[in-house]
Amino acid sequence: MKRFATLALATALAGCTVGPNFTRPQAPAATAYQSPGEVTPAGIALGEGPQLRWWTAFGSAQLDALVDQAIANNRSLVASNATLAASRDEVRAIAGRRLPQVDANARADQQQVNLAGFGFSGSNPLAPAGNPEFHLYTVGGGVSYDLDLFGGLRRSVEQSAAQAEAQQRQTEAAHLTIAGQVVNQVLTIAALHAQIDTARALLADDQRNVDLTEKRRAGGEGTLVEVLNAQSQYAADRSDLPQLDQQLAEARHLLATLLGTTPSALPANDIAFDQLTLPAQVPVALPSSLVHRRPDILQAEAELHAATAAVGVATARLYPDITLGATLTQGAPAIGDLVKNAFRGYDLFAGLTAPIFHGGTLKAERAAAVDRARASQASYEQTVLVAFSQVADLLSAIQNDARSVADQRSSVQVAERSRHLSRRSFQVGNSGILQVLESERLYQRASNGLVVARTRQFLNVARLYVATAGGWTGPATAPGA
Repeated sequence: MKRFATLALATALAGCTVGPNFTRPQAPAATAYQSPGEVTPAGIALGEGPQLRWWTAFGSAQLDALVDQAIANNRSLVASNATLAASRDEVRAIAGRRLPQVDANARADQQQVNLAGFGFSGSNPLAPAGNPEFHLYTVGGGVSYDLDLFGGLRRSVEQSAAQAEAQQRQTEAAHLTIAGQVVNQVLTIAALHAQIDTARALLADDQRNVDLTEKRRAGGEGTLVEVLNAQSQYAADRSDLPQLDQQLAEARHLLATLLGTTPSALPANDIAFDQLTLPAQVPVALPSSLVHRRPDILQAEAELHAATAAVGVATARLYPDITLGATLTQGAPAIGDLVKNAFRGYDLFAGLTAPIFHGGTLKAERAAAVDRARASQASYEQTVLVAFSQVADLLSAIQNDARSVADQRSSVQVAERSRHLSRRSFQVGNSGILQVLESERLYQRASNGLVVARTRQFLNVARLYVATAGGWTGPATAPGA
């Protein structure tokens, strides 16, 4: 036994781990996202990036509660968390194969020997009377250990751990995405409420126009055509409300799904625009920091790690492997004899397997693993480029959103003044109702444009947070990760 243990230890120490070792890709040398000449928006602070709970920057406790509810109850996230737990369990399962495998067994047999099958019959004087019965009780166990001479098992554990990390990064991205979707949906609902308020205010103006034209006609100063024009505009504007109400209902239903609840359980009061604060300063991660915090980039990096380890697994199959083991068995015709030395048996063994000829399969499998690693490298680089482009797009969008909101505010002010003057002019008889209706159309268009511009501004800020924020922080990683 001592010689056996010494041989096992010496052989294990002589082993090596074949295949390439994974090296984390270097951070890009770029220090900015946008093209030369593009202006960085005011309020953008390049540094480490936003905090984990980035949505609190909008200053709404109700929004914070909704995001927290989604992270706790969203069914897609529950499934993602369970998948992550399964991947970590798989790491432990593969890691267990590197340890000695110990098994125990026990068996009880009762057997009747057919003597006729051995040439004995009842007429043979040497044959005992009848077929004899035997009882045999055995108990024992065995241990085996794969020396993993060239690190195939070690690379398998490394590969599995990298795959588990990729799943963790995917789960982080899912949490980040759900938080962003909740914020986007809350902003969409707020925008629809603002559009509905604008539409209802316009209807009130339309009703005043109808009343005014009817009074003018009754007083002999107006015409039936003016009354019909006012009534027609009122009916047309009223037809817009059902569609806005339907969009609002669908938006609230989708929000309920994101929160992991039913529409009937949603709070009665939605968040309005005036309850949200546009962050005065948005922290954005530097390019060198983004690659170490954005979940999709980290997922691509982990997948590259797994593909690199797979090359080592395939390489190890080209080399011999040794398995050591031992068994111990106690077998006796009576249970009481199982503890006696006379009924004990054992064996020690060492097995060698070495590939001789597999028709080129093993080499082809290794070549395929190398190709897949090359593809993972390209996918990682593409993920980084797409992420940088997305951040650059959002920075440009925020710059233009600020200009758009300012222009729309000016447009609303001019349209409001034009509407006021048109109504006064109509009241004193200097213009017709068509001029009033046209000025109101321009005011409605400008007001809706301002709502759209503000919504886009809030949404793009939220998207920038998602694009540069880190992911959800879950339980500790699995062993070997």
